[in-house]
Amino acid sequence: MSRFPTYFISHGGGPWPWVPAMRQMFANLESALARMPAEVGARPKAVLMISGHWETPDFAVMSSPHPPMVYDYGGFPPETYKIAYPAPGAPALAQQIADLIAAAGLPTHLDAKQGYDHGTFVPAYVMYPQADMPILQVSLQHGYDPAAHFALGRALAPLRDAGVLIVGSGLSYHNLRMFGPGAKIPSEAFDAWLCEVMALPPAERTAALLEWEKAPYARICHAEEDHLAPLFVALGAAEADSAQQVYHDKGLMGGVTASSYKLG
Repeated sequence: MSRFPTYFISHGGGPWPWVPAMRQMFANLESALARMPAEVGARPKAVLMISGHWETPDFAVMSSPHPPMVYDYGGFPPETYKIAYPAPGAPALAQQIADLIAAAGLPTHLDAKQGYDHGTFVPAYVMYPQADMPILQVSLQHGYDPAAHFALGRALAPLRDAGVLIVGSGLSYHNLRMFGPGAKIPSEAFDAWLCEVMALPPAERTAALLEWEKAPYARICHAEEDHLAPLFVALGAAEADSAQQVYHDKGLMGGVTASSYKLG
């Protein structure tokens, strides 16, 4: 099996595939996510998601054989709190992942109760609608230290040669207090910076992202970097590889510019 790429995806807002008006707005994102299985080529053994919606004091690894649903959003239609995405977990793989993380000197533990949050089940539903692909998650660590999350990605890198697709799931712009027209200028500027940085040689790219707060409008676009930190993990797992922008959109949620990237 050839080495799998990694991804950083902008996963959109809430349960958008199940809300017709939102699904129309995210049509370009839906197309990009639906293309991913073909881009990857071979069918993965499993998908490992690092979602901006799960963080713990260490790097926890989901280990349930049948992860439950986590409806971590509010104000949506009642039926969106009954969504079921019954993909199987991967307990044996979870242990292997925890071992890789521990071997890298990073704190970790297995979590048999954590379920699929919408940063995972929403894109997974578009990518693998039959819910027959084993899926599990590794949490972000409180504080979002870029160096620690790059280190997590480096620890996970061997999985790429073992049939595991690594996906960092966040958003290239995420300020819940500034959607709509106010997002236009800062999100465009940050997205342009990110596009330039992702095209740099690997060592320069890593250095720039370790100091991402120097980017234009950085703390406006990411008041907290929970939706940016998954990028650090995806990059750490493919640090020597070139990046390709695989999704780009403007005017989302009234003004947001957003992008996704494939590495390798």
